This record gives sequence, C-alpha cells and structure tokens, in this order.
Amino acid sequence: MSDIEPIQVEVAYALPDKQKIVELLVEPGTTAYIAVQKSKIADYFPGLDIEGAKMGLFGQTLGTKGSKPAKEHILQAGDRVEIYRPLIADPKEVRRKRAEKAKLVAE
Repeated sequence: MSDIEPIQVEVAYALPDKQKIVELLVEPGTTAYIAVQKSKIADYFPGLDIEGAKMGLFGQTLGTKGSKPAKEHILQAGDRVEIYRPLIADPKEVRRKRAEKAKLVAE
C-alpha cells in the first residue's frame, strides 16, 4: 500500500441547459488535463473535445497571465478544473457594434 495520500479535486463543465461537476481523488502531482481525462466528464457531453478545450481554475484560464497550461499545471487539493466552451461571438466585435449603434442613435 502506498503512503501517498490522494487529493480531492473537481472537474466542471456546463452548457446553457446542463452542467456537471465530477469530484475525484487523484495522486499528488496530477495535472489539470490528466484530472479532466480521469473524470470521464466527456462521457456526459458528446462532442466535448478536451484536447482542444480551454481550461481554468476558479475563473483563471490556464496558460495565460503567467500560469502553466493545463497539461503542465499541477493540481492542489480542493482545486476545481473548469472546461470552457468556445466563445460564440468575439467580445471586441460585440462592443464595437454596440458603440456604432449608440453613435447612430445619438445623432
């Protein structure tokens, strides 16, 4: 029997009408990506491509702002890995269109 205590983490994914949070025990040193694989969350969401999906921890996208990407980020006990859906619209483009519309209304 191993003396290494597993840690508890969560993996979460949501669609507009359905969400799933999977709690699991993993070995210390497990990456976010491996936890997502082990959670088998893709079985609940046909079409979910975990290979290409962006992932984060508590709202902070992994692989940005100096954080390691999901395949390198080592989880700590209590971490929740979130799998993000692709954006439907570019936020910059939406703001630009809103500003143009407001400008036309003001004229």
